[in-house]
Amino acid sequence: MAVQGLAATLPAALPVGGIGPAPVEIDIAALPLTSVTWTVHGKTVSCEGPWLADVLVKAGAPAGEAVRGDALTLVVAARGADGYRVAFTLGELDHGLGDAPVIVADRCDGQPLAAADGPLRLAAARDRRGARSVRQLAGLELRR
Repeated sequence: MAVQGLAATLPAALPVGGIGPAPVEIDIAALPLTSVTWTVHGKTVSCEGPWLADVLVKAGAPAGEAVRGDALTLVVAARGADGYRVAFTLGELDHGLGDAPVIVADRCDGQPLAAADGPLRLAAARDRRGARSVRQLAGLELRR
């Protein structure tokens, strides 16, 4: 039974497009979890989920030494359920290059995300404002 105001469950998969001929569905719950502490709207919270970079690698995006040359022109577009979009470069997310602490969070402060924010959201821990921490994350797309 879902608690009112909380996202019911973690979605089985997050669609990631732009890598192959069709979007792939990534099982977020199957990826290793990490946590980041960040401040959004003046409140410091600790959120858990997999690294955004790991989600992209699972979908087939280049990583590590392969993030060079043309791969450095790739941008990750994240889309919220309301149509809000933001972008990150693949280079800034890659653990071996930029290592930006961005996760696909399903919990903050030990609780499932509220329905207004989840069931998934991005948590961009080093951003000074929460503008790229897309709430109600609906999908990702890799673009040139």
